Amino acid sequence: MKIALYSREGGALRDERLSSMLERLERKAFTLYEINGGGDILPGTDLVMSVGGDGTFLSASQCVGETGIPVIGVNLGRLGFLSEYSPEEACDALLSGGWNIEDRELLRTSVHGGLDSDPTFWPYTLNEVSVHRSGAALLGIDVTIDGHPLPTYWADGLLVATSSGSTAYSLSVGGPICAPESKVLIIAPIAPHNLNARPLVVPDSTKVSVSMRSRDGNVMLSMDNRNHLVKPTVRLDVMVAQFSLKRVRLENTSFIRALTTKLFWGEDIRNSGEQ
Repeated sequence: MKIALYSREGGALRDERLSSMLERLERKAFTLYEINGGGDILPGTDLVMSVGGDGTFLSASQCVGETGIPVIGVNLGRLGFLSEYSPEEACDALLSGGWNIEDRELLRTSVHGGLDSDPTFWPYTLNEVSVHRSGAALLGIDVTIDGHPLPTYWADGLLVATSSGSTAYSLSVGGPICAPESKVLIIAPIAPHNLNARPLVVPDSTKVSVSMRSRDGNVMLSMDNRNHLVKPTVRLDVMVAQFSLKRVRLENTSFIRALTTKLFWGEDIRNSGEQ
C-alpha cells in the first residue's frame, strides 16, 4: 500500500509516536512518502494520511481534491473530530485491514461578483462556509432557500454547514449536532441581534443564496480554514458538491464515541455510578 503523509507543520512528522508507527508500516512493505500539497501526490497512491489536528485534515481534503483518494486522520492536535485516531490506533487498523471508507459531503460555493474569477480560488469546503463582519457595523444578511426568501438576519455573520461541520463552528453558534451521514445543511446566524433568530436545517438538495448589506467596505468570507476579504456586494450560492470526500473510519469506532470522548457529551456526575 502506498500512503502519502501530509502535515501543515513539518515537525509533526518527526513526532516520536508517529515515527514508531511509520517504522512498523515500512517493515510490512508499506510505501510512505511526504507531500506538501495536492501536486505532490504520486500515481497509485492508496491513502493520504493527515497528521495533526482537524485544521490539518481540512487542508488535506483540499490536497486530495477530486481524486477520490481516501484520507485518514492521525491526531496530534487538540480535539480531533476528523483527525480522530491516535498513531497506535491508525497503525493497528492499517496492518490488520480493520478500516472502511465513509463519504463526507462537501459544499461548493460560487462567489458572484468576486472570487469566481480568481483561478486560484478553491470553492469547496468540508465543514462550513461563513460570512462575518470585518468592522463594527452589523451585517444585514438576506438568504433565499431554493429562491424562497427568509427574513433578513441582522447579525455579526452567518454560516452554512454540512453535517460534518455540525461539531465545528456551527456548534459554537448554537447549531444542532447531526450525524455525518445526515443529508442536511445547517443555516445558522452568528451573534444575531434578535431574540428569535434560530438555526435552520434544510435538505442537502437545497440551493442557499446569500447576499449582504454593510456600511463597511469588506466582509470576511471563511471557507473551512481559509479566509478571503470580499465586497459586501457579492452574492454567494452554496450547494452540495458533485463529489464527496472519502474518509477512513476504523472498525469498532463511531460518531457517538467521538461525541462522548471529545466533547464529553452526556457527562453528568449521576452517570458515574457514584451514590
